[in-house]
Amino acid sequence: MTAADIAYSYPVQQLKNKGLLDVEHGIENIQKVQQNYVWNYFKTVDELRSSRMRALTDCTDDMCVNSNRYLAATLPQLPFQDNQFDITLSAHFLFMYSDRLDLSFHQATIRELMRVTRKEIRVFPIVDLASERSAHLDSIINLIEEAGWNYEIQNTGYEFQRNVKQLLRIYNKDNSI
Repeated sequence: MTAADIAYSYPVQQLKNKGLLDVEHGIENIQKVQQNYVWNYFKTVDELRSSRMRALTDCTDDMCVNSNRYLAATLPQLPFQDNQFDITLSAHFLFMYSDRLDLSFHQATIRELMRVTRKEIRVFPIVDLASERSAHLDSIINLIEEAGWNYEIQNTGYEFQRNVKQLLRIYNKDNSI
């Protein structure tokens, strides 16, 4: 496993401290709009908080032990070789910030993900922050087809934020999993 994020340029303890603040900020906001969420996976706000805290601790503990797995990178450029990974995952970034990251950024990022990925890319979710289908999705689908890759939109079986349950699966015709 290799993870890349702009945040990995900061020391682990600083990331953990920020993560603690982010969890509490997120929980505070979710409590105000609980009706926008599906409470099947997490039964309560406290259970959600506990899960997020456990994930933060697990991640930062792993960062201390396996720091070589966490690379600082700023999209749309990645510090990896062509076809370095069989599968690449992008979660809660692309499409979510369609209002802040324009189409050219999304296109450059998808091209870069295709460059470093040999078989398959998965992007979740395919909606913006308002839980609406991203305005960039159709253009990205055109780019995928022009590049000779295949795609499909799949239901995930996981829905926490209401109506956010699909991912974009992009796969290389020659190396599909």
